[in-house]
Amino acid sequence: MPVQTPICDFGKKALPFELKSTDNKIISLSDIRGENGTLVMFICNHCPYVKAITKDIVEDYKELKKIGINSVAICSNDHINYPEDSFDNMIKFSSDNHFNFPYLQDETQKIAKAYDAVCTPDFFGYNKDLELQYRGRMRELKNLLPVKEGKSDLLKAMKQVAETNKGPEDQIPSAGCSIKWKYD
Repeated sequence: MPVQTPICDFGKKALPFELKSTDNKIISLSDIRGENGTLVMFICNHCPYVKAITKDIVEDYKELKKIGINSVAICSNDHINYPEDSFDNMIKFSSDNHFNFPYLQDETQKIAKAYDAVCTPDFFGYNKDLELQYRGRMRELKNLLPVKEGKSDLLKAMKQVAETNKGPEDQIPSAGCSIKWKYD
């Protein structure tokens, strides 16, 4: 049974971060902030829900970039117990899937906890003022396959955010694997 994201907390501010990218650079929220919005995605390498939409994520980013929305992906999973989510495998996953946005490692899991991320994928769509406007799914999946072609829910919502600074009132939660938390 997949975990679902909570209802969007409209207006909640994006929290700052500085994390290492798969390019071995330290990337901050201010580095990736977009003129018309910012998309923060919590994903990982091994989750079948993420794998099912990875191509959509890459394609949607191209469209979002054109309208002034920048994106970043963050992997917060425990890579000791889930070695498929190790930094080296993040580099490979990013390369294999032609990521055209930064992919960051949240090794301490502090950023995932600060954002209240719950699953992979978990999308946080912010307006130009870094106020949360979207916390929904990429698109409808059935048996880990897209139900229909066309624009994704995420792309439509973020286009609305870019145009109006507000996200849609009705949002369908994202669903996926729980974030793999570290336990002492």
